Amino acid sequence: MTAPIRVLIVDDHAIVRKGASALLSTERDIQVVGEAADGQEAVAKSQALQPDVILMDLVMPNLDGIEATRQITAQQPGVRILVLTSFAADDKVFPAIQAGALGYLLKDSSPGELVHAIRQVHRGEPSLDSALASKVLYAIAHPTQTQPTSDPLTGRELEVLLLIAQGRSNREIADKLVITETTVRAHVSSILSKLHLASRTQAALYALREGLASMDDIPSFEGG
Repeated sequence: MTAPIRVLIVDDHAIVRKGASALLSTERDIQVVGEAADGQEAVAKSQALQPDVILMDLVMPNLDGIEATRQITAQQPGVRILVLTSFAADDKVFPAIQAGALGYLLKDSSPGELVHAIRQVHRGEPSLDSALASKVLYAIAHPTQTQPTSDPLTGRELEVLLLIAQGRSNREIADKLVITETTVRAHVSSILSKLHLASRTQAALYALREGLASMDDIPSFEGG
């Protein structure tokens, strides 16, 4: 008999964790091995429990789901992460995928869709909500047509661009780089102007598409 799919449920709302656990307990090929209430706990329990699939919320205290996904996939590349969230915004979808999530599902999806997505990512197959899939495919197929100016980004602007690609807010970027939010806004404006882009989402897509947001580069900016 095939071993069941071991699932870790990560969400800061107990009712969501209990509901998902109750739902999955009815599936013979799925076993819920644990729960975590924030990203830090998710990283620790992933190492301790060695799940096959993690249902990952994005907005949580202490450590958000995007950063938890990044840490877990770096430490345990065999673990499949399925984002289960209420947020369909581009600045959540693309950073989550870049961080290593193999699937992205909205919380208003049906129980059947959730079970199907778990099985899908367990097989190593990407699983995206249909509306999000079309958005991602469109963004890849229709990159910005305007060529960036020859004026290169400064080192600080590149740092800001990488953090934008991670889905960080201006406040989070300011805290990370120890600068003011006003300075962050100025950098963002300069980045958009130099790259001839209209929004932060386009800037994040540009960074991902051009390979500028490689996770190998992130540690060099710690404490910067």
